[in-house]
Amino acid sequence: MKAALDKGQFGPWALVTGASSGIGKEFTRQIAASGINVVLVARRAALLAELGRAISQEFGVQYRALPMDLSQEGFIAGLADATHDIDIGLVVSNAGTANPGEFLKLDRQLLKATLRLNTMAHLDITHHFGAKLAKRRRGGLILVGAMGAENGIPRIANDGAAKAYVHSLGEALHYEFKPLGVYVTVLATGFTNTEVLDKFGFDPRTMPMKPMSVERCVSNGLDALRENRSRIIPGRLNRIMNALVPASLARKMEADMIGKALATKSASARAQA
Repeated sequence: MKAALDKGQFGPWALVTGASSGIGKEFTRQIAASGINVVLVARRAALLAELGRAISQEFGVQYRALPMDLSQEGFIAGLADATHDIDIGLVVSNAGTANPGEFLKLDRQLLKATLRLNTMAHLDITHHFGAKLAKRRRGGLILVGAMGAENGIPRIANDGAAKAYVHSLGEALHYEFKPLGVYVTVLATGFTNTEVLDKFGFDPRTMPMKPMSVERCVSNGLDALRENRSRIIPGRLNRIMNALVPASLARKMEADMIGKALATKSASARAQA
């Protein structure tokens, strides 16, 4: 059984963005299991309310469900106002999305909106809540990135570039925040079994490498935070591949895998039309 998070260090409240599904939802559950209250942030109000009720009943914690779109400029003012009266000791900046496809075939406005969500939202959250954590001289911050982002990932070029920003920001803040008593960890995820796989057209049952469970991904991330590690790639096999496979080969493998999945998805859509 996993050790509980230290409520003195990381409680009494946590904030999780992108909490309505996938990795964010699992972060919410595992944090609540330690008896820490959770602020849930995402766009889908009904899913947030459902999750909030579930963790309240199962773990006896309080929750706040805050439906908002973090791709919109100025969201941080509303988030700050809605949380000004509680002591947040842990922030999981996880909100983000993927828009796979060839760069030139994707709408530029969509690319820009995705870039705001995948970079500026992390900046606003880490700056606002980082100041609060530094003032209390304890706490934690997890930024969710993507394995191999610094190498460039074809067919999700914009999304991968945004995650590279998240990695660089988190690694730098790990150093800056350490003497302030604040732990910072980047969770560089590989392919994880979430609904995002559907966007790529991946079938978890037929992928060359089985995607990681959200439970294990999040558990690895929280373990790394406890140890105040600057970055963790969840999963031993992912770490071995990241260490041994040259960037150029990894880039080709990812491009081929994503391209094949998108082509299959497109062919299936045409057949059903």
